[in-house]
Amino acid sequence: MQSIDESPTGFRALTTGRTKVAAISFVVGAAVVTTFFAIGAWQRRWIADDGLIVLRTLRNLFAGNGPVFNAGERVEANTSTAWTYLLWFWAWLTDGQLEYVALWVALVCSVAAIPIAMYGSARLFGTRIGGLTGDGWTLLLPFGAVIYIAIPPARDFATSGLENGLCIFWAAVLWCQLVAWARRGPRTSRRSAAATLVLAFTAGLAPLIRPELAILGGLVLLLVFFAPLGWKMRLGVVVVAGTLPVGYQIFRMGYYALLVPNPAVAKDASGAKWDQGFAYLTNLFGPYVLVLPVVLAAVAGVLLVVGGRMRSKRADATGADATADSVDATADSTTDTRSTCLAGWSRRLQSSTAVVTVVVLAGIVLIVYWMRQGGDFMHGRVLLVPVFITLLPLMVVPVTIPAHVGAAFRRRPSTDSESVISDPVDDAAPAPESSPADRRRARAQLVGAVAMSAMWITVVVWAVSTHANVLPNAGIDIGRSGIVDERRFYVTNMGNENPVTAEDYLDYPRMSAMVEKIDEYREDGGVILPSFNYDEWYVAQLPGVMPKGAERQVTVYFLNLGMTSMNAPLDVRVIDQMGLAYPLAAHTERLEDGRIGHDKILPSEWVVAEAGAYPRRPVLPGYLDEDLVRQAQVALQCPETKDRFASFEAPWSFDRFKHNLRQAFTFNSYRIQREPEYEIQRCGLEMPPPVNPR
Repeated sequence: MQSIDESPTGFRALTTGRTKVAAISFVVGAAVVTTFFAIGAWQRRWIADDGLIVLRTLRNLFAGNGPVFNAGERVEANTSTAWTYLLWFWAWLTDGQLEYVALWVALVCSVAAIPIAMYGSARLFGTRIGGLTGDGWTLLLPFGAVIYIAIPPARDFATSGLENGLCIFWAAVLWCQLVAWARRGPRTSRRSAAATLVLAFTAGLAPLIRPELAILGGLVLLLVFFAPLGWKMRLGVVVVAGTLPVGYQIFRMGYYALLVPNPAVAKDASGAKWDQGFAYLTNLFGPYVLVLPVVLAAVAGVLLVVGGRMRSKRADATGADATADSVDATADSTTDTRSTCLAGWSRRLQSSTAVVTVVVLAGIVLIVYWMRQGGDFMHGRVLLVPVFITLLPLMVVPVTIPAHVGAAFRRRPSTDSESVISDPVDDAAPAPESSPADRRRARAQLVGAVAMSAMWITVVVWAVSTHANVLPNAGIDIGRSGIVDERRFYVTNMGNENPVTAEDYLDYPRMSAMVEKIDEYREDGGVILPSFNYDEWYVAQLPGVMPKGAERQVTVYFLNLGMTSMNAPLDVRVIDQMGLAYPLAAHTERLEDGRIGHDKILPSEWVVAEAGAYPRRPVLPGYLDEDLVRQAQVALQCPETKDRFASFEAPWSFDRFKHNLRQAFTFNSYRIQREPEYEIQRCGLEMPPPVNPR
């Protein structure tokens, strides 16, 4: 037997061997999990109706109409700015069909996010190879990654055409950069400075990925800014992180006259519906018994924290470098060298403990945010990214098997003053005698390995048994909560297991009839309105003689904005009742008892009045109220409403840019009454006489 110091070559060989075992276990686990996720996502491939919305903007970009949903109307109908321009880039580069570009980009981002996130966690635990005693055999096993890919909505929204894939890809990349930043420590090399600036740039992209992700991006930037940096580097972090998002924000305010994307106004992102939020959380957790892996993840996190502290104490006791612990506060053992408490506090920020705390905190805050918002109408969709972020530190977990299990139970006192191990070159050498501290660490390591292994096995069994579960009402009924399994609903209603293109959605009720109606009224114009008959649409026709300067245009007014707009020519105006692409509807008040995500419903009379359709019967469809149309015509003369229309309809110029820039703050909170009569009173306008006095 030799002490560690007596055999540096052998110890190095032993360490290398243990590292290889950990690396191989990680690669195998990452490959298996990623493959299963890719297969599951491909089997459930589709493009959602909402996923088609962004493609209409791409069509307008390629047609030279600008980043708009309808030509001549500067409305930002897509929540994720980065997703819009990422798809535009790949569509421009490949010249492929837009639906398949969206499908493949979403799939690649989603699938790539899994091994990237796992790699970040593997680096986090990389210095734990060997466990508490330093001579164990460590396996890096997939844990949080298994939980995430087993949730059916995670596979549904891996394609879908929505930005979920981009969101988790960005979070995974940011996570890897954060872990690397924490491991580097306060270095001052050019390479280290460049890596820090790249991290700041990635974090600064957060509001362009999705506005609420600014929570994670902002916390990361605060962490980096207050960590040990010179003031020149702090200035660089601010400039690099802020240039693109701030620049785009100025453009958004001057071009769209809003502080946020139009869907954020339409859905009142600052509103609160806690009861619905709890229902949404239950709707995700219930069908998959998700509380089980969540509890196990929490327990695993606690075990890793405890193990990290034990390892840190051992490192302090043996004089080892305290920075070997990747989860505990790596700066604790060096604070006595700090000249001030402030400097010590700053150094603690660039540690794995701080990084893990920030990421988990951001994930939990995002979950709470969506619960306050009321969630979404799509089953699980908006909680997937927060769950993914919260699980990042546990995407893989270390399970260390002690090299000498018998040492955990040996009671003979050590004959040496220092801990020793058997010659690493001679694996057949007898186990060493150990001190009480060594035995305690070995026992703790053994207990931890058994507990972690049991939890890992439980998570795998849970994943296998629940990965195919579906909602009880999937594909048939939306339910009282207003939440629906979106993919299964469309698959059932269209009889197509993998609807991808806009043409596939022509099998959805009303769509084929809508296309026929557009062709019929293409020259004369009019407002096409849905009827209760799935094979028929109403049309509010335009007057025989149009007002001076007005053009004849077909307007389609329907809730399902994606399939409608992608099956309509670009010279056809497509707007919706809840206001994703229609500012008039977006600026109405939120209905307290409305279906989540659809709780703004603008009466059709507003559109008839705004589009200039003939307001009297028998030309006006019979179900519309002539008096309401007349009242809407008057209500549209409200000065603030006229200014809002001018902000996105008037020709864009530098003067208009400056005007919009000033009014963006006002328009963001501007709301109108959905009933024309009340809107007339709000604006102090004169109520028109009844069209048909009684």
